Amino acid sequence: MAKKRVCVTGATGTMGLATLREFMNRTDRFDITVFARPGKVNERKLAPFLSNPGFSVVWGDLTRLDDVRQAVRGADFVLHIGGMVSPSADYYPEKTLLVNVAAAENVARAVLEGDKADSCGVVYIGSVAQSGDRRPPHHWGRTGDPLAASEGDAYALSKIRAEIAIVDSGLKKWACLRQTGILYPGLLFKGSDPITFHVPLRGMLEWATDEDSGRLMANICEDSTPDEFWNGFYNIGSGKSYRLTNYEFEKLLLKALGCPPPHKSFRVDWFAIHNFHGQWWQDSDRLEELVPFRSGESCDDYFRRLAAMVPWYFKLAPLAPAALVRMGMKWVAGRNDLGPLHWRKNHNERRIRIHFGSLDEWDAIPSWENQLPELEQYPAGEPRERRDPPVDHAFDHGYDESKSRSEWNLDDMRSKAAHEGGECLSESMTAGDLHTPLRWRCVCRHEFKASPAAVLLGGHWCPDCLTARIMGSQTQN
Repeated sequence: MAKKRVCVTGATGTMGLATLREFMNRTDRFDITVFARPGKVNERKLAPFLSNPGFSVVWGDLTRLDDVRQAVRGADFVLHIGGMVSPSADYYPEKTLLVNVAAAENVARAVLEGDKADSCGVVYIGSVAQSGDRRPPHHWGRTGDPLAASEGDAYALSKIRAEIAIVDSGLKKWACLRQTGILYPGLLFKGSDPITFHVPLRGMLEWATDEDSGRLMANICEDSTPDEFWNGFYNIGSGKSYRLTNYEFEKLLLKALGCPPPHKSFRVDWFAIHNFHGQWWQDSDRLEELVPFRSGESCDDYFRRLAAMVPWYFKLAPLAPAALVRMGMKWVAGRNDLGPLHWRKNHNERRIRIHFGSLDEWDAIPSWENQLPELEQYPAGEPRERRDPPVDHAFDHGYDESKSRSEWNLDDMRSKAAHEGGECLSESMTAGDLHTPLRWRCVCRHEFKASPAAVLLGGHWCPDCLTARIMGSQTQN
């Protein structure tokens, strides 16, 4: 049988490289075309793959349609993993919005113009950042929940806009997968950026390993993937044992590095208390059911394996005084205008407001001594070995989800719109047609077009309100 051709964007990033490594074990079934920006760093990353049969590279820019056309030509699958991500996205918000949205638009257009427009499967990788800050009692989330990205998060806004650019492009065969935090060996060396301290200790995240993520991408392209997978939204996560509080994650990471625990390495009031993102997926097991990809390795075993990868000089960390480690972390927390200590020193009232509430609330953060007993047990009643999704849904999505999707009609659209405080303005709809855009009006009287799939299944709503709430009139730090 003829081999399938797969185009991978973002192949030099963490998830992309894991995807390439997985495909290199399947060269008997797949030819791989990588689309990457030219440059010495990317050339070095891709060099080990060049000798593999059926592997090729198209050098170009995702914001140039002609480059994208060349990359996707003849593809049976396009895995669109590429785009600007943190920390670059935090430093260049306007560029992030431009690049990530233009890239998705170009991928969709290039596929639609090609000779495999009706059969090519396009997989778009979104982000947990799209649904914003979800701490108890709303720390369980699923696709279809409102997209409520955190204030000032241009990256999340770019992923939301890019996602709907794929969904409502007219593509016949697409899937939107929202990636969570990725565990990979490079995390051991990522602690020197001040965005580390944007993460509330009481926040939640269901992590995914890079190996699981790469295996997922390759498995989607296999013949075993069921038809029902396509034209849907999914959350990527490595499962129950990877559902951590951010405090638990800090403990595990510092232990792997041989560093002192959090209460000795940081001051507790260096960490923001609001306005990040993260949740435990209520529905990530659904993706595993459709396209099995998890290794089955527990989170604790993964971190033990990670600890074995630490360079020899980290073994000296236990010999370093905790005060010295804390001094280094203090420098990180204030080293540029994304650091909380920099905001305080320079009276950045906007940043203080959105991340701490106010200076008074910041000053009122309890000490480690007063917080540790609660953090060690947080969230109450949900130890890691029993972090199964609740049976009841945290959010009512505003329509009858028990009905077959083939039966959804204009009444369901009106019910959803009313739930959002708006209206469905379209006067007709073919029952079960989730892909033809309808006309909607939000509570602020903005009118927009979006497909039932985007609104009901993806949680999308008024783009004007979303942009105003996230960015206001500012895109600066």
